[in-house]
Amino acid sequence: MRGSVAFITGGARGIGLGIARALGKRGVKLALADVDEPALARAAGELAPVETFRLDVRDRDAFAAAADSVERTLGPVDLLFNNAGIVPHSAVEELTYAKWDVALAVNLTGVINGIQTFLPRMIERRAGYVVNTASVAGLVSDPNLLYATAKFAVVGLSESLRLNVAKHGIGVSVLCPGPVDTGIVAHTRSLEEGVALRDELVPAVAAFLAGGPGIDAVGEMVVAGVERRSPWIFTGDEVRPHLEKRAAALLEAF
Repeated sequence: MRGSVAFITGGARGIGLGIARALGKRGVKLALADVDEPALARAAGELAPVETFRLDVRDRDAFAAAADSVERTLGPVDLLFNNAGIVPHSAVEELTYAKWDVALAVNLTGVINGIQTFLPRMIERRAGYVVNTASVAGLVSDPNLLYATAKFAVVGLSESLRLNVAKHGIGVSVLCPGPVDTGIVAHTRSLEEGVALRDELVPAVAAFLAGGPGIDAVGEMVVAGVERRSPWIFTGDEVRPHLEKRAAALLEAF
């Protein structure tokens, strides 16, 4: 990995920052993109030298501009981490088109925008690696309809992409984290108040997320998964019994 270039969305905090730290230890040149400018400044101070970009993953023009800038200053992007995301929530009775648009634009279209920005460049060079952050909720659904819909789509997108780009020398993994304390609940509220978790749900969700590994441990798991070229990267085995139950139910349905 030494000397390669990584572009990480959501790279200033949470899992993205954990990935950046793990890559930085290995001599990877870092480009971090995030909507949180103060967090970007803190990450840049910690990880210098690093390039930072204030980027909303819904903005395709800004994505293209960031890609061009990275190539001019650091070189072609070898490692793409489509990691930015939110945890949107709505009671089913309160769903609106606007809530669907926000949830899918950030958690799904943001991943697509990263792929479409960098993949043609990787194909031209016949080299590269893509990691898309989904969730265990993209493998076994939970009641959070907005979140599960987008994350299931990211899993399917990643699995299909992997089949398509292997012939170009490009690898793909999908990261399916379980509970990780990333501050994503508060970040979602500050970014999109309309899809934030209701106040009464926050303590239970926060306690659940706090029970998982730290972001630095997750960063090391992700790098290990890339080195193995693993189709799926997990941060724990909490989902395993639920996944086994779902697989058994699917097979029984035949």
